[in-house]
Amino acid sequence: MRRPVVRRLQAAVAALALAAATGVVLTSAPAASAATGSATGYATQNGGTTGGAGGQTVRATTGTQIHAALCGRASSSTPIVIEVEGTINHGNTTKVSGSSCNTAAGVIELKQISNVTIVGVGSGAVFDQLGIHVREASNIIIQNVTVRNVKKSGSPTSNGGDAIGMESGVRNVWVDHTTLEASGGESEGYDGLFDMKDDTQYVTLSYSILRNSGRGGLVGSSESDRSNGFVTYHHNLYQNIDSRAPLLRGGIAHIYNNHYVRLNESGINSRAGARAKVENNYFEDSKDVLGTFYTDQAGYWQVSGNTLDNVTWSSPGGTTQPAGPDMKSTTTVNIPYTYRADAAGCVPDVVSRTAGAGTGLKVSDGNCSPQTPTPGPTDPTPGPTDPTPGPTDPTPGPTDPTPPTGTNLSLGAGSDGSSKAAGTSYGDLRDGNLTTYWSPAGATGSASIKWASATAVSSVHIREAADATGNIRTWRLLNGDTGAVLTSGTGAGAVTFPRTTLRKITFEITGSTGTPKIAEYETYAG
Repeated sequence: MRRPVVRRLQAAVAALALAAATGVVLTSAPAASAATGSATGYATQNGGTTGGAGGQTVRATTGTQIHAALCGRASSSTPIVIEVEGTINHGNTTKVSGSSCNTAAGVIELKQISNVTIVGVGSGAVFDQLGIHVREASNIIIQNVTVRNVKKSGSPTSNGGDAIGMESGVRNVWVDHTTLEASGGESEGYDGLFDMKDDTQYVTLSYSILRNSGRGGLVGSSESDRSNGFVTYHHNLYQNIDSRAPLLRGGIAHIYNNHYVRLNESGINSRAGARAKVENNYFEDSKDVLGTFYTDQAGYWQVSGNTLDNVTWSSPGGTTQPAGPDMKSTTTVNIPYTYRADAAGCVPDVVSRTAGAGTGLKVSDGNCSPQTPTPGPTDPTPGPTDPTPGPTDPTPGPTDPTPPTGTNLSLGAGSDGSSKAAGTSYGDLRDGNLTTYWSPAGATGSASIKWASATAVSSVHIREAADATGNIRTWRLLNGDTGAVLTSGTGAGAVTFPRTTLRKITFEITGSTGTPKIAEYETYAG
């Protein structure tokens, strides 16, 4: 019984020694970081994307310190939030070795790891001529950073010329509020700003700026690399890009509420069987914004609500098959998650006020109005001046929704979850007894109510145990049949959402203070 304890102590000592050697600052409070909001789009599917939520927070000012933080974990999957400030470049990014990492000099290497958040804080984080490489990795968040002038030829080179590149079995990556930029095209030594290949899936790029590059990004490295997909692009600015905004080879993409300015040669290039839902985007001063280009292997698209402002089109023929000037759908794409798209007419304004690093991480509310997002799983614990309730605030409060009435559908139904704490049971959250409770093994976790047949549900009531009121901070409610997010929020209590018929509904705790305890997970039809 002593050996596991000894191993944990050895790992802790090793981590402290590595931190001391590299200057990494370790904070004692888990889940304390500047990261904000929750993943959107396809990154919410396949189990969701939470990054390093619930893990230790580390501050880094060099690339070597980022690598040291990864290598200092107990394992390659131990959650960690890495706060980055300052300029990260070749001069301060070296290889660090360890059993929980696989790093290299001259690139930020997220290889063969999982459960990591990298977020820019303070005066900002700039990766100068240094790319971020994600390989054989999962559950990664990259937020509020600038990556610029990464080259594949010339000097110095990094990451094959990609600002952010993903390859080889990558799953669930959320890249949010970043600025990705180059200073020219391939002849100047640059490649793509945001590339995915070799079986990369469930990725979202949101509220980001991609500019001044020959290539915006791709999904699939060749016509035969069709193992990628399920990618969402929303509320991004593509500015002064020659092509690949993005290039899609196979797979499915959802592209909405982006502002495209000066696409010089082509824009969304759907080819080799790719299918894209393209809606409520604003295309401005651009050429061939959608179609199949540079190949005879066609792709497909579903279009609606887009605005074309001074867009020109090539004549169709051969390897050029533009979607315009009269854009019409050639396929249909069913989106499995919930989202609210802004009207295309306001996209230039709302994107200008939300996209990119250093913009306050604001998001749109779906009504063309920038908002401070709901805290996500890696947010800091709210302080005295924060607008969200603190851990001692009562739940529900006077502004909470009225608790639902009617038959509690949870009673008599089965329930399950993703983890279990000692001495508690999943049955305790649906036994009608407020003195018993279910609790996850850590600060996060999920529990579900399920039925033998499809059941209509429009509200739930999460009742916390008396000694843990206010401990649940952030959460998501998921359609357990499809993985779609029904709604999300802060603080337990009554929750309403559009009436949905399903067999399983999951309440996922993504952030908490203290130990979360659910006394009853009630479900109602209306």
